[in-house]
This record gives sequence, C-alpha cells and structure tokens, in this order.
Amino acid sequence: MHTRTFRNRHGRGLRGPLLPSEVRRYASRRKVFDRAVLEAYAPLYGAYQRELSNLDIAVDTVPRMRLSADMSILPDEITADGPVPLGRVIPPAIDSKGNPTRARIVIFRMPIEQRTTNASERLDLLTHVLTSLVANYLNIDPRDIDPGFQDL
Repeated sequence: MHTRTFRNRHGRGLRGPLLPSEVRRYASRRKVFDRAVLEAYAPLYGAYQRELSNLDIAVDTVPRMRLSADMSILPDEITADGPVPLGRVIPPAIDSKGNPTRARIVIFRMPIEQRTTNASERLDLLTHVLTSLVANYLNIDPRDIDPGFQDL
C-alpha cells in the first residue's frame, strides 16, 4: 500500500501552534509578554519596594496618546525609540467620577516586540524601558538604578 505524501510547497515547515490552546502549558503572545514584563520589573521592585508600593504596572498593545507630528522632544514621562513611545508613567490623578487613581507605568507591547527578535533582546529592552520609567517616577537619574544605563 502506498501512502500519499504532501509536499511543503512554500518551504514554511510546520504551520500553526505547537501546543493546542486547550493544553495547560499553552501561552498566548500576550501572556508571554506579560511574564517578561514582570520578570524585568522584579529586580526593580525588589530594590525599591517601599517607594514602588503605590505604583501599578500595565501593558497596552499600542500607544494611545495624542502626540503632535512636530514633537521632536517627548516629555520625560515617556520613554521612546525616536518618535515611537515604548512606555510611559501616568501620575496619580482623580478620575471622571472623582475617585483617586494610583500612579501607573504602561508598557506598549507591539512597539517593543517589533524592535526585538528574541526573548533575550526583549528582556533587555524591557529592563531598559522599565529602568527609565521607574527612575522618572522616583525622580532620580536612571544611572542611580543601573550604573551602566545608556539612552536609546
């Protein structure tokens, strides 16, 4: 009996996820990125736990800010690669219902993923962005947190 073989016409190899979404070990790209953010944030939180206790960390897919096209210099609370924001610090405020909100660091997933090719590069960029944003929140120089810190 002859079994029929299928050829890989476009040279792409296996297609689709390696693990079905029903399996416990399956993780979406969003979950993998969220874990990477927490992994990069953990040493900073460990070093400044008391100062960062009222700070929330959030991940957004893309930046949702109104930036004018002629802005050559972004505000200090935004960490960017050129004109593209990678993260920002949102200070505590009062919401539309009159309730106080906590300070928050927002990391933008798509711009960071587009600038990295592997998990190691992603972790390095996340560490850089978070160090910059935490330093801005604490009103200190990023070199006080990481002596080897350099701007993008």
